[in-house]
Amino acid sequence: MPGMIVAPQPEAAEAGAEVLARGGNAIDAAIAAAFVQGVADPQMCGIGGFGSMHVYMPQRGVHEVLEFYAKAPLAARPDMWTDLLLGQSRDGFAFLLQGGISEAGYLAACTPGSVKGYAEALRRYGTFDWADAMAPAITLANRGVMVRPHMHWMWTQDQSGSGQVNTQDKLRMSRTGRDIYFRPDGQVKRPGDLLHNPDMATTLQRLAQGGPELFYHGELAEEFGADFQKNGGLLTAADFAAYELSVVQPVWGTYRGHRVATTPPPASGMLMLQLLQILDHFDLRAMGHGSTEHIRTLAEAMKRMTIDKDRFMGDPAYVDVPVAKLTSRDYAGELAASIRRGERATVKRLDRSQRETTHISVTDKHGNAVALTHTLGSPSGAITDGMGFMWNGTMSRFDPRPGRAGSIAPGKRRASSAAPTIVFRDDKPFIVLGAPGGSYIAPAVAQGIMNVIDFDMGMLEAVAAPRIVAVSDSIDVSNRVLRRVTDELAADGYDIKRSWQSYAFAALHGIRVENGVPQGGADPQRDGMALLVD
Repeated sequence: MPGMIVAPQPEAAEAGAEVLARGGNAIDAAIAAAFVQGVADPQMCGIGGFGSMHVYMPQRGVHEVLEFYAKAPLAARPDMWTDLLLGQSRDGFAFLLQGGISEAGYLAACTPGSVKGYAEALRRYGTFDWADAMAPAITLANRGVMVRPHMHWMWTQDQSGSGQVNTQDKLRMSRTGRDIYFRPDGQVKRPGDLLHNPDMATTLQRLAQGGPELFYHGELAEEFGADFQKNGGLLTAADFAAYELSVVQPVWGTYRGHRVATTPPPASGMLMLQLLQILDHFDLRAMGHGSTEHIRTLAEAMKRMTIDKDRFMGDPAYVDVPVAKLTSRDYAGELAASIRRGERATVKRLDRSQRETTHISVTDKHGNAVALTHTLGSPSGAITDGMGFMWNGTMSRFDPRPGRAGSIAPGKRRASSAAPTIVFRDDKPFIVLGAPGGSYIAPAVAQGIMNVIDFDMGMLEAVAAPRIVAVSDSIDVSNRVLRRVTDELAADGYDIKRSWQSYAFAALHGIRVENGVPQGGADPQRDGMALLVD
C-alpha cells in the first residue's frame, strides 16, 4: 500500500513524505512533521506545547494512545484564582479572568509534554533516531517560513469583545515576539512576509545534540525554571523534572456497523464518539446533507454532548469520568429519543474563537496508521529570551471554581479538545482523521466521518463540505449552508450565527483507505496538502 500524509502546513507534509520515501514508518513521518509544524506554525504547536498520538501498528499488534498532555504547575491550587473569575468564552473553551492572567504571560503556562511525547513515540514505535527526525525542522528554522493567510488572520482577530486576550497583543509581549512577528513600522507581518527565527533554530539544534532529557532534566530545564521564576510564573525546574507521560488504550464504539477507536479522557474523542452514537439512531442520508432537519438534528446532538462535557470532563487521575455510561449505546439511545420528541437542550455558560492546534494523519506501506494532534492550547505570548519558541497558555482551560471536574489541581492534566480517530472497516483502517479547532474538534471530526460513511464522500469532499457547530445555545453555520435552511431554523426559534469562513469549523485533515489505496484530504481553509508516497 502506498504511504500518505496529510497536514495543514505544506512544509510539514513534505517533511513527512520525505521520511516515508526514505523508508521510515508512519510514526517517523508524523514526528518529523510535528517538529516542522512547530517552526512553520509556531502559535499552533511547538516544543512548548502538548498533545496525543493515536497509533495503530498491525504487524506489531500495537493499538494505543500516547498521551503527552500539559500539566498544571505543582504550585497551583484549586482556589488561587476564584476571586478573579469574570466569565467563560461562548464555546466553553476558556475561563476568563481579570487581566487575562490565565491566558497570557508566564502564569498561563502548564508543564509541556511535546518533547517527551515525540521522543517516546520514536523510541516506542519509530525507526529514525532523534536527531534525524529533528533535522527538517532545524533546516526550516534556519531558512525561515512564509506568513500564510490563515496565520495572519489568526494573529489579527479582535477578541476583546469576548473578554479574551488578542493574539497580536501576545506576540508583542516578548523581545523575540516583537522582533520576529512584526515589521519595522510596528505592524504585524502580512501574508508573504518571512518569519526568520534564529533563536528557535539554535534551541532545536541544542535539543537535537543533547537529546530530549535536556528539556526536562538538563541545562535547558534549569534555564526554563529560572526564566519562569524571574517573570512571576508558577513553573519551576521541578515541574519539568517531574513530568511523565502515559500510554492508554483507545475508547471504542460503533457507527453504522464500523468500529471507531478514539481518545479517552482527558481528550475529547470520547465525546466525539458519543455524538456519533446519538446520530446513529437517525437516517441522516435520507434527511439530505445540509437540510433543515439534518442541521437541527446535528445541533441538538452536539448540545447534549456539550452538556456532558461541561459536567464530567476532566483528568481521570483526579475525577471520576463516567466513560462507560457516556459511550454506551443505551445512553446514546436515550438522548436520541429526547431529540425525536422535539426536546431542546440548553447549554448553560457563565455570563459575560479560534483555537491554536494542529494535526497530522499518516498511513504507510506496512498498514500502520497515525493520527497526531498537538497544540499550544492557546499561545501564552511568553518566550524565554534566546529560546525562540512560545510557551503554551493552557491554564485558562481549567475551571477556577473548586470542586468541579475541570478545577485546578497541582500536576493535573488540562482537558483536551483533541480527538484523533481511526475508523475501521473489516478490521482495517478505513478513515484516519483529526483536526485543530478547540471545542469545535469533536463536532467537526464526527461530521467528517458522517460525510464519508453516510454521504459516501471522498476524503477531500468530506473535509471541505460545509459544517455546523453547536456547543452553546447558538448554532454556528458555514456561510455555504443555504440561507433558506437557516431562515427556517431561525423561524423555529434557533439562534443562528453565520461564519464568513466558508469551511468552518475546525480544520479536518484525514485519509480514507479504499481497497488498499489511501486518499487524502486537507481542509481548504488552511494551506495544507495531502501527499502520496509510493
